[in-house]
Amino acid sequence: MIILGIDPGSITTGYAFLETGENKVRVLEYGVLHAPAGHALEDRLLHIVSELERLLDKYHPVSLGMEGVFFAKNARSALVLGHIRGAILVACRKRGLSYSEYSPRVVKQAITGDGGASKEQVANMVFARLGISGGDLPLDASDALAIAWTHANPSPLNEAVLQVMGKKKTVSRKKKATTKQWLDLIEKMGGKL
Repeated sequence: MIILGIDPGSITTGYAFLETGENKVRVLEYGVLHAPAGHALEDRLLHIVSELERLLDKYHPVSLGMEGVFFAKNARSALVLGHIRGAILVACRKRGLSYSEYSPRVVKQAITGDGGASKEQVANMVFARLGISGGDLPLDASDALAIAWTHANPSPLNEAVLQVMGKKKTVSRKKKATTKQWLDLIEKMGGKL
C-alpha cells in the first residue's frame, strides 16, 4: 500500500510517499513543492496542486496523512493555510484517497516518544527509522516523512486518542486490541514483560 504524507504550507509544502507491506516501510520519494512567494494565492494553489497531481499520478497512493490544523496567531495565515489544505484534499479525494490528519504533537510522540520534541529531533529520528540520510533536507520534507510514517504505523494508543477526539476520519470501527496483540506490539517494539 502506498501512503502520502503532507506537511502543508503556502510557500513550501512537504510531501513523502511511503510503501508499506510485510512489516516494513520503504521510502519511494520525498521533498518539497515550492510555490513562488511573490505570486497571488490562486497561482500558488494552482502550482502546488499541479505538482502534487503529477506525483499522485506517478505513485497512485491509497491514503493521505496530513498535518492537522493549528491555531495561528495571524488569522490571514490560518486562512491561507486552509486554502492550501482544501486544495490538497480535493486533489487527493478526486483520486479516491482516504484521509487522516495528525496534530504535530501526535506525530512528534509517534516518531520520538516525546510530544514536545523539536523539529530537528523529529527529523533525526524519522531518518533513523526509515534508514535514510537527511543531508540538507528542508524541515517541511522531514515533517512530511514523519507524518507519512505516523500514518503507516498507527499506535493503538494514538488510534484510540484520535477516535475519541474525532480527528481521524474513518468509515469503519476497528475491534479492540486483544491482550495477545498488545503483547505482540510490546515485543515488536523491543519491550519485555
